[in-house]
Amino acid sequence: MKTRMDKPAENLLEISDFGKSRLMGYADSFRELAKNLEGDFEYQSDDREKMLMARNQWENRQVLCDHLVEMAQIMTKVASEVYRYRPVEERRRKIILHTLKQEGIAVKDLFYIERPGKRTGMCLSMNSVKRGSRKAGEVADLLSVALNRRLSMSLNSPYQVDESPKSFMLVEEPSYVVMTGAARAVRENEACSGDNYAFLESECGRVTMLLADGTGSGEKASEDSGRILDLMEKLIEADFAMENAMNLINNAVLTRGQDKNLSTLDICDLDLYEGTCVFYKAGAAASFIKREYLVEQIDTHSLPLGVLQSPESEMVACDLMDGDYIIMMTDGVLDALERNRYEEAMKRMIGEMKERNPKEMAERILQFVLHCSQGRILDDMTVIVLGMWESGH
Repeated sequence: MKTRMDKPAENLLEISDFGKSRLMGYADSFRELAKNLEGDFEYQSDDREKMLMARNQWENRQVLCDHLVEMAQIMTKVASEVYRYRPVEERRRKIILHTLKQEGIAVKDLFYIERPGKRTGMCLSMNSVKRGSRKAGEVADLLSVALNRRLSMSLNSPYQVDESPKSFMLVEEPSYVVMTGAARAVRENEACSGDNYAFLESECGRVTMLLADGTGSGEKASEDSGRILDLMEKLIEADFAMENAMNLINNAVLTRGQDKNLSTLDICDLDLYEGTCVFYKAGAAASFIKREYLVEQIDTHSLPLGVLQSPESEMVACDLMDGDYIIMMTDGVLDALERNRYEEAMKRMIGEMKERNPKEMAERILQFVLHCSQGRILDDMTVIVLGMWESGH
């Protein structure tokens, strides 16, 4: 890494010219490879089997072409990233040093860092000068009181401050906090569910709800949906744009051949600073936002992953408020309400719910559905719920 002066008291941190040159060289190579794979399908033969094989090979080349272009874009983005950093104001610096010195903690390398697309963080290197250690969260609480700001340690910071100097990053606490819960039922005569879900939290005040439903049920469906969730988690952690990540996964499923089992993917990405969320759906069932007795249905007409080579990206953005709940479910839940008009019955039931704990809400929804289906579980059922409240409430 190298630094250069931008203006007094502010520096820029960026990749070295050598590193940038190598990344851009790799990006150009990937783009050239992609160009060599482009082109329309051209094949003349009366042999239908050979033509279908040639068509399949051509489609696989186009998928690989898309992957190479995506990797080139990522490398170009990384090569051009610039981080600004500047020293902490003298008065605030003295408060921090004095507060932590009283706790037996030494501090050095104290500065702000501005990251592209992320909020400014305060970086500092700390170590205990006495025996023993302190939890990093406790240190953040001390500084929150001293500076009169709601601060927390980033998720990537070490868990505790001990005698070995380590780097920590303090960030402003998000405006909202969340609580999550889930409930599920396995299809009759199956040992495991074909549904999988996850809740991801990032250091930039972002929480992502993921729900995948493998075609069919049982172990094979569970493996399919689990594989998709694992890959999606890795791409999100690598800071891929959500649409790009979904396209890459769609292409990966598409290249598995005719024997593949399709999966749906349901995503809700929340910004806890702004109080907003975006839904991304690939063949997934309807979701719902509960605000007291009002219920909003979120639905799209997208297809499952692996059906189309270039699926249309369908997303729905929503503004949230203190006390809102987001409820997501697999189609097995809604299909069980066939006699009760599916989504209409679910909206009515959610609006009348008195529960406030997300776990209890998920279980209540599942109990309602099982009652409507007379206890029959003809498909895997999964309900996940997230509640959001303003910080401090």
